Amino acid sequence: MRLAVLQAPAELGSITERLEWLDNTLKGLKADLALCPELFATGYNIGAQVLERAETADGPISQALKALAQKHGLALHCSFAERSGEIIYNAAQCWGADGTRLLHQRKLAIPPGPERDHYSAAEGCTLFTLRGFKIATLICYDIEFTEAARFVASQGVDLCLVPTALSADWGWVARTMVPSRAYENGMFLAYANHAGRDNGLKFLGESFIAAPDGIELARAGAAPEILLATLEQRRVSTARARLPYLAENSALKLFLR
Repeated sequence: MRLAVLQAPAELGSITERLEWLDNTLKGLKADLALCPELFATGYNIGAQVLERAETADGPISQALKALAQKHGLALHCSFAERSGEIIYNAAQCWGADGTRLLHQRKLAIPPGPERDHYSAAEGCTLFTLRGFKIATLICYDIEFTEAARFVASQGVDLCLVPTALSADWGWVARTMVPSRAYENGMFLAYANHAGRDNGLKFLGESFIAAPDGIELARAGAAPEILLATLEQRRVSTARARLPYLAENSALKLFLR
């Protein structure tokens, strides 16, 4: 499977401007799946504007993303602020090239800071399959919990998609912590961050694609960038056979009673 990670410019303004950037970026992109950063469609550091920009799961943003997936002939994974009644979720959807909604996932854990002013935590993790790959989504803070990564891996996931909005203060997370999740669970992991500044918040950039054997297939710098990598499913089974962490985890529990 050919995967694209879109490290988008953070300073994009309105929803319309963001969707236009996405449309232009996807033109001619040779990929089966494209991953956008956290809350890309509505903007991350927008304060109370989230109350105005949040939409339902079937609103105009979702319909626009569906149309872009169909137009460019790829699966499009994008995060947005979702309104459900009076509750707002940090959510992501993935639309297939045929217009099928493959995924609707909400963020499970809301980190300390301004996100807690507007967003509610959700429950449950939805998986989907694309080109033979079993795929999970963990949004930003979710992947920082070893238990979350181990859970999706235990469900047979080959690839974990992580849209994020990591600021420049947390370089260790992108360079050390999150790549280790791929290695310790024997799965591919794609981490899509913003680049630049958004209303004074400076993002780290440094999006990456990691393989199950600990090798980084691609890593961005601090500027906007498109990462591309070809994922081979055999690397998952090979990595898990060589280091059977998942299989031996149940045995380990015997020693921790």
